[in-house]
Amino acid sequence: MKVLFYRYGSVCEPDIIEAFKELGVVVVEETTEITKKNLIPSEVVSLVNLRLQKENVDFIFSVNFFPAISEVCRIYRIPYVSWTVDCPVLELFTKSVKNECNRIFLFDKQQYEDIRQLNPNCVYYLPLAANVSHKEKVIKQASKSLKCRFKSKISFVGSLYTEKSPYDMLDKKKVPKEMIGFLEGLMAAQELVYGYYFTDEVLTDEFSKKFAEYCPNFRPSYSNLHDEDFLKDKILLSQFYLGNGITARERLHIAKSLENELTIYTASNTSSLKGLDNRGTVKTLEEMPIVFSESSVNLNMTSRAIRSGLPFRIFDVLSCGGFLLTNYQPELQELFNIGEELVYYGSIDELREKALYYADDARSAQRREIAENGLKAIKERHTFPIRIEQMLRAVFV
Repeated sequence: MKVLFYRYGSVCEPDIIEAFKELGVVVVEETTEITKKNLIPSEVVSLVNLRLQKENVDFIFSVNFFPAISEVCRIYRIPYVSWTVDCPVLELFTKSVKNECNRIFLFDKQQYEDIRQLNPNCVYYLPLAANVSHKEKVIKQASKSLKCRFKSKISFVGSLYTEKSPYDMLDKKKVPKEMIGFLEGLMAAQELVYGYYFTDEVLTDEFSKKFAEYCPNFRPSYSNLHDEDFLKDKILLSQFYLGNGITARERLHIAKSLENELTIYTASNTSSLKGLDNRGTVKTLEEMPIVFSESSVNLNMTSRAIRSGLPFRIFDVLSCGGFLLTNYQPELQELFNIGEELVYYGSIDELREKALYYADDARSAQRREIAENGLKAIKERHTFPIRIEQMLRAVFV
C-alpha cells in the first residue's frame, strides 16, 4: 500500500509518517507547503495533480481537511483520508466535504456528530494519540542541567490565547452595546461550566446573522468559505469566535489564580501577572517532553472550541510519564481511567486546590503511581500505530 502524504508542517506529521511505515505503508511526501505558506487552492490542486501523474498511490492523506485535495481525489477516484487535530476546522463546512472520495477522521466527538450529517458514510470518529518512543529518547538523553532548567512544581505549556482570540480581533465598533453585553455574559457563564458547551444552544441563527452584519471581517478571508457553503453564522460565532474568546478569558483567570505558583512556557504577554514565572517558549520536540517529565504537576486547559474531545497536550503529557491535571471533558472517561491515570478539575477553585495538593512533596509517591498508570495507558491504547491501523481498517476493510 502506498500513500501520498500532503504536508504543511503540522508537528504531528512525522509521528504519523513513522506509524504508516511501521505498518508497512510506503509514504511519498508532498512538502511544498511546509516552506511556502498560504498556497491558494489552485496551487494545491496543481501540486497534488503533478504528484499523482508521477506516483501510483492508493490514497492521499493529510492532517486536517483540504477541500482542494478532496476535489483532486474526486476526479482521480481515489480515497482522500484526513485526520483533524484542531477545532474548529472551518474547511469542513465547504461543499467538498460531501465528496464520496472523502474518509474524514475527527478527534472531537461533538465535531464528528456535526460533520457526519453532511456526509454520513464518509466521516469517522478517531481520538488523537502520542509517540512514546520519541519522547522517551529525548528524556533519556537530556542532561542533568537541562532537566534542572525545566524542573518546576506546577507548569503549563501553551498560549494564553490573549494574543490570538478571533473574537477580540473582530471589528465590533458598530455592534450595539446590548449585543456585546449579551455575548460577554454568555462567555462568562460558559467559562464556569465544563463538559457541556451550551453556547451552541443559546445562540440563535437570527442573533448570529445580525451580529455578523455589524462585523465587516466576520468571515475569515483565509478560510476560502463562500455563502453557499455549510458554515452558518451561528456555528462560526459560537465555536470559532466565542469558543476561542472563552479560552482566552479562562486561561488568564487560571494563571491569575496560580500567579505565585505557576511556571508557564508561552509567548503570550503575561506582564500583568507579576508573580507568574514565564520562561518563554520551548521547542516542541526537543524540550517540551522534558518539561512534562520534570514538572510535579502538568496542567491542561482544553480550548473551548474543542467541545468534547481531548487535545494533544493530554496525550503528550502522559506519554512523557508526566502527572496530568486537566479540565473535565466528556470524552475523558471514555479514554482514560480518571483518578488512576490522570486527575481532572471542574472549576478554577478545584484546579487550584488539586494543583497545590498534588504538587506537595508529600504526594510524590501518589503522583508517580498515577503518572506511571497514565504512561501505561498511552502505550497500550493510544499510540499512533494503533490509531493509524484503526484508520486503515475503517477505510480499506
